[in-house]
Amino acid sequence: MEILIALLPALGWGIQPLILKKLGGKPTNQILGTGIGAIIVGLIVQFSSSPDSISLTIFLISLASGVFWVIGQTGQYHALDIMGVSKTIPVSTALQLIGTSIISVIAFNEWPGLTFKLIGLAAIILLIIGVAMTSVSEKKADVRSLKLGVMILFYTSAGYWIYNVLPKMVNAPALSIFFPQMLGIFLGALVYILFKHPKSITESKTWQTAVVGIIFSLSALAYIFAAKLTGVATAFIITQLNVVVATIGSLVILKERKTPKELKSTLVGLALIVVGSVITIFI
Repeated sequence: MEILIALLPALGWGIQPLILKKLGGKPTNQILGTGIGAIIVGLIVQFSSSPDSISLTIFLISLASGVFWVIGQTGQYHALDIMGVSKTIPVSTALQLIGTSIISVIAFNEWPGLTFKLIGLAAIILLIIGVAMTSVSEKKADVRSLKLGVMILFYTSAGYWIYNVLPKMVNAPALSIFFPQMLGIFLGALVYILFKHPKSITESKTWQTAVVGIIFSLSALAYIFAAKLTGVATAFIITQLNVVVATIGSLVILKERKTPKELKSTLVGLALIVVGSVITIFI
């Protein structure tokens, strides 16, 4: 049962981009819709579970964490629009793991000792190789879109890094900071839309993609319970299967096309990303 609960976030985060591509809409619709779905689940959890109270400082740090998530997710949505799920999700996942690991080592002294740092470096190299292999393209047009998409992910993934790191700065139960994080996601998305494309608020695609925010936040909630049942390391490792679900799903469900060489390279790259992510958790 514990493993099944831990698989829920992997499944939810894996199907999230697939549903998003099926629903369509512009990135502005998608990010605001995600924020709407997130705040709905956040409010339900806050008023139904009565989590432990937290200080204003912890609340604001958690809220800021959600705001920074919007930066990373907006970049991912733009990349999905440019180069598709099968290329975007592996690159995005690897950049998140690499950046978060490096910041954790520098700021929180994780991977103590030379041996662990060398193992961690080896894991990061595997991730980089894995990303490179999932990004192999034999078409010149695809190469151009790939460069643009990867550049967007490279700059905006900093939002994910801060989102993951900020909660480590506070000593509070994960369930207690869940609502302020979801509130931060909603407010961050709303502010972005007001500056970028205010009309998105009334467009039907925005409200349709609220289901994506509900899936994301329910998956994040399931991860909290999975971490309690199986331990953080085991739960996080299992969630990395989301990159496999998303990539394989894009090929089977969305019918994203790859040549035999590209497909073989993508599958090997996925394996390296999963192995590299597992190593970063165990050291």
